[in-house]
Amino acid sequence: MRRLLAAFFLSIAASVLPKGADAAITTNAEHAILMDGDSGQVLWAKDAFVAMPPASMSKLMTLELLFQRLKDGRIKLTDELPISERAWRERAGSECFVPIGAHMQVETLIRCVIVASGNDSCIALAEGMGGTVEGFVDMMNKRAKEIGLKASHFVNPDGLPEPPGQLMSAMDLAVLARHLIKDYPQYYHYFSERSITLSNITQPNRNLVLDKFPGADGLKTGHTDAAGYGVTASAKRGDQRLILVLGGLRYPPGTNDWFAERYRADEAARILGLAFREFRRYQLFKPGDVVGQAEVFGGTADHVPLTVKAPLGVTLQVDSRPGMKAVVRYDGPVKAPIAQGARVATLHVTAPDFPDQDVPLYAAQPVGETGFFGHIMLGLSSLLGKK
Repeated sequence: MRRLLAAFFLSIAASVLPKGADAAITTNAEHAILMDGDSGQVLWAKDAFVAMPPASMSKLMTLELLFQRLKDGRIKLTDELPISERAWRERAGSECFVPIGAHMQVETLIRCVIVASGNDSCIALAEGMGGTVEGFVDMMNKRAKEIGLKASHFVNPDGLPEPPGQLMSAMDLAVLARHLIKDYPQYYHYFSERSITLSNITQPNRNLVLDKFPGADGLKTGHTDAAGYGVTASAKRGDQRLILVLGGLRYPPGTNDWFAERYRADEAARILGLAFREFRRYQLFKPGDVVGQAEVFGGTADHVPLTVKAPLGVTLQVDSRPGMKAVVRYDGPVKAPIAQGARVATLHVTAPDFPDQDVPLYAAQPVGETGFFGHIMLGLSSLLGKK
């Protein structure tokens, strides 16, 4: 028999596209996504699952492979990698002016990639990790699948349009950005650096959102003729972090790059400002909190308290908060014995403009089985109840 407990006004983080949350935000970007940085919940999207040329935003994948190896100890920040002729010749677009034949510390190459968007530095890292650029590209595609990038295909480590075929979706970029922030916090500070000086040349960070929006602290911009102007940005205010990806921003022919880069930063700052005003993160339950109770049959207790195994929260538009509610569902009464931590029920959550969600609930404490005489009494109670 399906049992329903009383409704609670609460909610849960969703990881799918909301049904109507796109009404408040518009953009001229061809592809866009706004994601809650804590839960991965998609708050707003525009053609976010369509593969697009990511330009230099794909350098985030190159950095992911490097951060993974730094974290597990295969590479150290103080290690020095050689600058090959191929790396030195990778001078199309942005570069960090790495000297041919030199050896550069990994930490310097990280700054070159993030701050100056150095294509030459990406080649040096790719050769240092993969032996060859082609071998590293194979590693990129394999790793992309491992971390859940569903619409990405890499043909180089830097995002240049040659060879063709480099593709990522806005969704994949947001997923990758969140992964970098959560899994490699010890290296995330590099994304906030404002400039780098190498070979007596000082270059500013191309991510102008860092200065345009208070709380912005990463991640990467990109631009090619095919891709248009794009940015993967993240900002944090209080306990709330948002991730924004814009791709395919285009400006009238003849627009100076200086102005285009500022327009891109202005657009990202505008959307982030709106998002922080319109969306709130609601923390609801933490492990150990009692969400509800389920009726027990044949146990030493009549009910078992229910809890969650992970912190439970949601990011919603402020206007949607009053409509949040949830119901505890289970097939019951639940037969004893019940082990602590056993999955017992489901929390069914609804909220305006967001898809229904089902969250597993677990026994917060064990319930033992009644003894022989207890079973007799239960049987008598059952018989008497049928009369």
